[in-house]
Amino acid sequence: MRNKMARMFVTAAAIMAVTAGLSTSAAADEIRLVNGKIEVDAQLKKLAEMYKEETGVDVTIESMGGGIDIQGTLKGYYQSDNMPDIFVNGGATDFANWEGLLVDMSDQAWASDTDAAYIDDQGTIGFPYTTEAVGLAYNADILEKAGIDPATLTGPDEIKAAFETIDGMKDELGIKAVVGYCAEVVNLYWSTGNHLFANYLDGGLARDDTTYIDMLNDGGQLDMDRFAKFAEFVGLLNQYSDPDLLVSGTYDQQILNFASGQYAFVTQGSWIGATMTSTDADAYASAGNFKCGMVPYAFEEGMDTILTNSPSWWAVYKDGNVEAALAFLQWLSEDTAQEVLVNEAGFVSPFKSCTFVANDPFAQTIMDYQGAGKTSAWHWLSMKEGIAQNATGQVFGMYAQGQLDAAGFADAMQSVISDYYAQ
Repeated sequence: MRNKMARMFVTAAAIMAVTAGLSTSAAADEIRLVNGKIEVDAQLKKLAEMYKEETGVDVTIESMGGGIDIQGTLKGYYQSDNMPDIFVNGGATDFANWEGLLVDMSDQAWASDTDAAYIDDQGTIGFPYTTEAVGLAYNADILEKAGIDPATLTGPDEIKAAFETIDGMKDELGIKAVVGYCAEVVNLYWSTGNHLFANYLDGGLARDDTTYIDMLNDGGQLDMDRFAKFAEFVGLLNQYSDPDLLVSGTYDQQILNFASGQYAFVTQGSWIGATMTSTDADAYASAGNFKCGMVPYAFEEGMDTILTNSPSWWAVYKDGNVEAALAFLQWLSEDTAQEVLVNEAGFVSPFKSCTFVANDPFAQTIMDYQGAGKTSAWHWLSMKEGIAQNATGQVFGMYAQGQLDAAGFADAMQSVISDYYAQ
């Protein structure tokens, strides 16, 4: 029903635009790209400058993040005849908002150079720009000093024991807390309600295993046995997190504190590497530019996968400056741009022809897990739109605030999810 309503919204807006005689076409030498990854804003703007020098085409980069409702903003742009030529979509629910309004890019050269494009019955409508991973990130130096081999962290008992050991050595290790975990509900709901919750959906599963996302999308059902184990694991994060961060911290604080060597673990994905080596580079250097890695959120014994995917894709608006937009995307897939995206933005390239390897704290980890075939998918991208902000993220916050125990967390999560899917 939501997708149908969204398509009705777009169709109605399209009729209004045509009736009013509006035009969304840009000048031949101008395009605009809406980016959803605020942490690489500077690198994308550098690429825009390089592209203008090479081609004369002006590329405006408009970056959104920090809890902004990107799709809602884009819908407002559509209504006001202010659509960008290229814009970000995070998965099936986002792409469904623009059915019939996107360019099929299957004939572009880059499309045959990647396995990560977004493809549906409309064709190849999503350009992938990186590969990202979700796992429990760690500071390898701290684990080594604590005598903990990350390869042994294969289940909840082992992870709990490691947390206890590190917690008892905080003064000796010079750290503030075992884990940098933040369940703040206004600006970081996406971290808990999407990325952490994603481990319940996909942790330990083959990439094509849709068991739990299918249950979720079939009326909002959870497997309560599996979720009860996940709830206990989240309780460990609550218990061993920095209390100053847990319920009211910010993303910037979380990453800066980890980069500064204040936490052994942090509950963020591989994208934080770009911040650690740019915005937080001084703090990271002062902490020794420590080696980073990831272990699975192993809430069941033997879980050995991290979650990898293209986090989102760039689509081309069919009534925008299509030729210029397609040319820019093709350029982004080639060596000149890939060098910046890999070496400066820290992206793990989705393109087979790319020979650059990111000098990023998490690049090797992703490559190792991918090479071993130990990755699971990101099926959270197919959850009902807005669920993290309006439902799941709120329950993580209540648990962190001590309003719920593990059983209450599981019951509350089932309740809010089923109610959300009933809307």
